[in-house]
Amino acid sequence: MQRRDVLKLLAIGSAVPSISPSVLAGCRVLHASLTETTKLKILSRHQDATVTVMAELIIPRTETPGAKDTNVNLFIDRVLADWYTEGERARFVAGLADVDARTQALFEKNFVDASGPQQADILRSFGEGLAEAMSFVANGPRGNRGAAPEPAGHFYLEFRKLALIGYFTSEAGFSQQLGEEIVPGRFDGCAPMQSSTQTKGS
Repeated sequence: MQRRDVLKLLAIGSAVPSISPSVLAGCRVLHASLTETTKLKILSRHQDATVTVMAELIIPRTETPGAKDTNVNLFIDRVLADWYTEGERARFVAGLADVDARTQALFEKNFVDASGPQQADILRSFGEGLAEAMSFVANGPRGNRGAAPEPAGHFYLEFRKLALIGYFTSEAGFSQQLGEEIVPGRFDGCAPMQSSTQTKGS
């Protein structure tokens, strides 16, 4: 999958059912590669732990697998490594640092060391800030009306998109949550087709 496809995917957010087959296939190849090695390419262990906890809070395990079960953290690490520019990676890592900074300011500990309710409070604050930013853009000048904030300027929006895309393009997320098949049913392109003009018994 090319970088332009990744950016297009980020633009549509969590609308996974509308992803083109080629883009979906690219994400599936990426997921398949995650079983080969769990070695991180971009994120530090601490950053990876932060991503894992955040993604699991957004997509928790219920009767179906959650973000952690489907290696969303590794998916995000690979996207950062293979499809983001150096500047985009730097902004994402800065966003993770801001998560810790906010948690330190409120609870005097890093995000991964905070309690579940405290972690939920931090994500809720990010969500409220995102909602306010999106409302501002939607009600802004006519040229921007209805537009969503740019992912590069809104870390939590970008993080949610990456987490949702990573989850819903995994085999478990796509088949169990969306009820879709990763591989469609068998199609035999070589089967003979009966002519519409063929008469019965001929």
